[in-house]
Amino acid sequence: MAPTNKDESQTRQEIDSKLMSAGWAVQDLKDINLYAKTGVAVREVTVSKGRADYLLFIDGKLCGSIEAKREGTNLGGVSEQSADYITSSTGVFQRWVPEGQHLPFQYEATNHEIRFCDHRDPKPRSRHLYHFHQPDTLKEYLEAGASFRARLNDLPELNVQGLRECQIDAITGIEKSLKNNNPRALLQMATGAGKTFTACTQVYRLAKFAKAKRVLFLVDRGNLGRQALKEFQQYTLPDDGRKFTSVYNAQLLGSAGVADGTKVVISTIQRMYSQLTGNELDDELEEHSSYELATDSNENHAKEVSYNPHIPIETFDVIIVDECHRSIYNLWSQVLDYFDAFLIGLTATPTKNTIGFFNQNIVSEYTHEDAVIDKVNVGYDIYRIKTDKTENGGLIEAGTHVEIRDRLTKERRWELLDKEEEYSNKQLDRSVIAPNQIRTVVETFKNQCLPECFPDRDWVPKTLFFAKDDDHADRIVDAIRDVFNEGNEFCKKVTYRVGKKNAEETIKAFANGPKLRIAVTVDMIATGTDIKPLECVVFMRDVRSQAYYEQMKGRGTRVIGKDAMASITPDAGIKNRFVLVDAVGVTESDKTETQTMEHKPSVSTEKLMQQIAMGDRTPATLETLGNRFIRLDAKLNEDQRKQFTKLAGKPLALIAGELIHAASEDRAIALVREQEPKLEELFANDVVKPLHDPEVRRKIEDSRKRAANAAVEPIHQAEMRHMVETLRRKTDQLIDVSADELLEAGYDEEKAKGLVKRYQDFIADHKDELDAIQLIYSKPYQQRHLSYDQIEELADEIKRPPYNIAPLEVWKAYEQLEKNRVKGVPAKELLTNLVALIRFSTGLSDVLEPFPELVNQRFESWLEQQSADFSADQREWLHLIKDQIANNAEFEMSDFDLIPNCIEQGGLLKARALFGQELTNIVKELNGYLIA
Repeated sequence: MAPTNKDESQTRQEIDSKLMSAGWAVQDLKDINLYAKTGVAVREVTVSKGRADYLLFIDGKLCGSIEAKREGTNLGGVSEQSADYITSSTGVFQRWVPEGQHLPFQYEATNHEIRFCDHRDPKPRSRHLYHFHQPDTLKEYLEAGASFRARLNDLPELNVQGLRECQIDAITGIEKSLKNNNPRALLQMATGAGKTFTACTQVYRLAKFAKAKRVLFLVDRGNLGRQALKEFQQYTLPDDGRKFTSVYNAQLLGSAGVADGTKVVISTIQRMYSQLTGNELDDELEEHSSYELATDSNENHAKEVSYNPHIPIETFDVIIVDECHRSIYNLWSQVLDYFDAFLIGLTATPTKNTIGFFNQNIVSEYTHEDAVIDKVNVGYDIYRIKTDKTENGGLIEAGTHVEIRDRLTKERRWELLDKEEEYSNKQLDRSVIAPNQIRTVVETFKNQCLPECFPDRDWVPKTLFFAKDDDHADRIVDAIRDVFNEGNEFCKKVTYRVGKKNAEETIKAFANGPKLRIAVTVDMIATGTDIKPLECVVFMRDVRSQAYYEQMKGRGTRVIGKDAMASITPDAGIKNRFVLVDAVGVTESDKTETQTMEHKPSVSTEKLMQQIAMGDRTPATLETLGNRFIRLDAKLNEDQRKQFTKLAGKPLALIAGELIHAASEDRAIALVREQEPKLEELFANDVVKPLHDPEVRRKIEDSRKRAANAAVEPIHQAEMRHMVETLRRKTDQLIDVSADELLEAGYDEEKAKGLVKRYQDFIADHKDELDAIQLIYSKPYQQRHLSYDQIEELADEIKRPPYNIAPLEVWKAYEQLEKNRVKGVPAKELLTNLVALIRFSTGLSDVLEPFPELVNQRFESWLEQQSADFSADQREWLHLIKDQIANNAEFEMSDFDLIPNCIEQGGLLKARALFGQELTNIVKELNGYLIA
């Protein structure tokens, strides 16, 4: 039943209660005492143009008003009415502003909704609030003079020293959005491009120049919070060289709450949620990301955020949400709705939901491709490993003695198969364990992948394996140690099961020390954690979420200095790319924007069912259990499915689907829109705004709860829950010890073809446009002189969208596709290698070889063709000219007095003395011949 509307008197009772909880003294006019507290709200005061429902006083002086309306009133048009009241005469009251001016603070409220306008803002605009501000806060606002939004317009020009171009664009975009009073802004910045450094710079500017009271930096995992704190502690202020934390306090939010004087509060979103709901949070749970958070109490998830006077809505001026593509939805969005603050989202991989949440206000975009071009990130190669079992599953013949392992207790027993057992690749590491499948992948990684991808290296590159679950990780660790014949220090597991302290120590050792070469994880290092020396990422699990896949892949993109790299991997040299080893087809599988449905990995299925039977209807619980039921159904045989359906009244797969649908807010919204035409009209105009309406949100939640109650009906049967547990325990893991066979291993051919196609498209599209290419196509070799500037123009053009091509990657692609026609890969990225690439791709050369080698060959040929014998001194000068052309595609006469090696030999005067009048002709001839 829908709630009945409350009249204004009832509404005012609730407004009174909210005001008092915020610290206001609420009085009738006849009992007025303007100095009873810092803040006094006086009810029903007559003004010259009507009656004000509430007038607000700070230190006895009038500063604002509240217009109260009955439940369900649209407050959008009320602001003009209350604004008219508060500009009119108010008799003998002292005012914070002169008579006839807008009072600073204007509220409109029902029992469910509050709107607020600060008339000190440059362009005063009403906004929704969760609660009323506290009197001390309004006093601070008044004493400060200009509002925070006004101060934002006085931010000085950005000091760009030490900032990357992408960071300059990001800060400029954020500040433009803030000045325009946009409540939400989204910053897309590739992994490794310095999102947290950018945030530090932005916070510093807001603190120093806009006098921001406090900033909240939200993360969704404990280790990311500690990492962020270190960034703030290490950040050097651009103005005077001091450290950020020597000037401003930065703290991790603890159980004591927000300390006075703290400028930056760093918190997981789940800890802030727990403090706003009044629940204790187990520190261990902060180590799980917000969407996979597990709790032992359904109350933590069922309880709604409520007003906390110790953390009032005005606690923060700005909230920066790190990794916002995954941490701000469903339950957690209450935290962001609570505070009266600007929201700034940071992410490398925005989803459609993320973009919608931030009102499509993307203030800056810096993609992984941009970062690779700018050498902020490194690109990657794909090395594909295919084995027979990974691709096709396996078959165990009837009459075979097989070992069976209990998945829960790890107890093993032997059985004789009375019929053949065929399994698919999807059952690997679920209902079937095939030790030799893991071993074959690891052996191929060691014996083929590493020698091919990292030739002439003795040190195993820092490598991260992604496993399916904790048990899978254990078996991968054992296989790696065995295949590499190394001890425990060589390879370790980093999952939640090893404990917070051990995991942190292992991550630190992996990132900074030379001993630990390979780490195996499930999710713990999947996002946010920096491992700069990482050169290999091995996928032993598929990932269907595009955003999550990009985050996992991004662990390898970090750049690292040569010296730092040498201290960890001595023979690595410069890190200029990483290798993504795909052992399961993750690079080929379809990706979606969905997130994992496994929100509670450490809560057993039995416990989840028990929580539902006791009344838990939270989306995380429903979706997680639905996901578990889907996995269980896939393992059952037809007899087991029939047995379950007979008892429960529905197939297990159907119950799973209903649970997942009941958890979906999108589905609840669709049902409400379908049932109520008026709401459909609202959503048709704006798909986001209605979601902030309390009445609409209540209807959506009611719809979701009805669906949830219907979906969980079978789970209330104890017999059904017992059968699920029985079936789970009967779903043993069969161990297939037969050998696996390597089908294929090598660089990914499709990626190579795609690179070459994009490169050839570029050549075709620009044949008549770029001077450098035009010269190669149309002029005889004597005139094919390419200036360095022309080649640089070509390089810049080829790296920009839509091509996004790194020439060295094209070279490697040609090497993979046409090995017989490629003679080596350049040792480093030289612009002049483009000349060789263009000649090869346009058919002017049958062989692709590094440009310096081509120049050396042509130089020797040129020497043989000369009729004159050159002296030793002359030959030394000719080699200097040749080397300059090999590296820069040209030698100009001015170079004689500019190039250090030439200057040391006497410069232009010495060269003219040796070659006489022929010097100019020789230089011209070499410029043309050597790049023909």
